[in-house]
Amino acid sequence: MKKILNIVLLFALFLNLGCSNKSEVLNNQQKPIEIVESKKIETTEAKEKIETKQTKEIESEENIVNNDNENYKNNLEEKKGGNNMKPVVYFTKNITADSLVKIYEKLGWTPTGKVGVKISTGEPPKSNYLRPELIGDLVKKVNGTIIECNTAYGGPRAETAMHKQVAKDHGYNDIAEVDILDETGDMDIPVNGGKRLTKLITGKNITKYDSVLVLSHFKGHQMAGYGGAIKNVGIGMSSAAGKVLVHTAGTKTEGSIWYDKQDDWLEALAEMVKGMSDYYDNGKKMTYINVMNRISIDCDCNGNPAEPDIHDIGILASSDPVALDQACLDLVYKADGRESLVNRINQQHGEHTLEHAVEIGLGTREYELVSID
Repeated sequence: MKKILNIVLLFALFLNLGCSNKSEVLNNQQKPIEIVESKKIETTEAKEKIETKQTKEIESEENIVNNDNENYKNNLEEKKGGNNMKPVVYFTKNITADSLVKIYEKLGWTPTGKVGVKISTGEPPKSNYLRPELIGDLVKKVNGTIIECNTAYGGPRAETAMHKQVAKDHGYNDIAEVDILDETGDMDIPVNGGKRLTKLITGKNITKYDSVLVLSHFKGHQMAGYGGAIKNVGIGMSSAAGKVLVHTAGTKTEGSIWYDKQDDWLEALAEMVKGMSDYYDNGKKMTYINVMNRISIDCDCNGNPAEPDIHDIGILASSDPVALDQACLDLVYKADGRESLVNRINQQHGEHTLEHAVEIGLGTREYELVSID
């Protein structure tokens, strides 16, 4: 009996020890679970922190990009006029002194300081230069001085004294003072980002002028294909040495202006204008008007130009010289009697000047034509 009781006690003791071990095992199993859950929570929190940080970084980057795009857009709008991404080219079919003043006023351009009015004084005896009776009121309105440079091809405008006499004979002294910019010598201005030019050469007297109104007669040209705002600056505001530099695509400053690499010199033409525009506060202190009358295939540097085949078209104005010249070309391409001038433009690859002007950031060939009539 006693043996049976001992066996029962031993069995009970064994059961108690087994339950205790099982409890310890369960407790030991619970602890890893708690650790795993804790790590899971910590990992989730860390992941959330990383995702939040990444989200903030992405939002910050997006804000930077958006701000950059907005700044770029604002810069374009400032350059091209208000909220319209295309620059406005104003147009009037009326070619009168009053209309010239009216279209100038539409530009909303306010010159500062001393104003130069860049024209071509015209080669005698019969070129189609802009007559003083047409431009006089506008020149007086801006209190402008007519500015020009001497030619590089000889003739009566190659020397300052003779050039001033031509200007007087053509009536310009009756409406304003005339200043030949290179009368006192030449001046270099850097050209940045060009393929052909590292500098332009103009006259020293350019330093007297704080703002420039570029007043051009639009017509054909025997070397450039056509002459408008870009030609009036690129060649017209270059001194004699500067004219050779442009015509020879930056290869020399004296000698003949004839050059056999047509596209190269047309690119130099656009680059000169970009350099001059940069000099005048990135173009803010320059503005442009083209008069489309007496539209011969020949330039005003030709004293005996061919008679025009195209009737007078009108006056156009813009703050963007590229858009302005393009608008004039588009009107020529639609005009009756256009064949001879279009042939000349195509033969000389004239539109390449505008192509390169866009590439170097001078302006855009897109525009909105707005009639003021």
